Amino acid sequence: MTYNQYQRAYRHAYPLAGLLDELVDGSLGALASAAGSVTFKMDVEETADGYVVTAELPGVSRDEIDVELNEGRLSISVNKTEAEDVKDRTYLVKETGAWSASRGIYLKDAAIAGLSAKLENGLLTVNVPKQEEKVNVTKVTID
Repeated sequence: MTYNQYQRAYRHAYPLAGLLDELVDGSLGALASAAGSVTFKMDVEETADGYVVTAELPGVSRDEIDVELNEGRLSISVNKTEAEDVKDRTYLVKETGAWSASRGIYLKDAAIAGLSAKLENGLLTVNVPKQEEKVNVTKVTID
């Protein structure tokens, strides 16, 4: 069964759930967008050696991005600032400008050593190596 077939069957079996899905994807999603809710797309790929996290950040400079790894939680935060020359202009419609957003993901075996990030053509790539699994085994002597 394809995803679309599953989705149609689900909406047929649970019409209220289907209606809520449409409402969230349609009206509420547009409302959140109009209210200035900003986020960015992010992909996380697991490899044998670690993780590759990519985030789409067009028009964002290195200085406006903060990448942090804290006890396995990788956080990417953006604080996009308004360009100085834009403030003196008059717009009929302005959908770009200053915004901030943050995304995070927990990577249970992420290592700090070897962590790297690169921003190129609006695509942030963070390479997170895996740490070697530590096995703490202690032999207990029985009295």
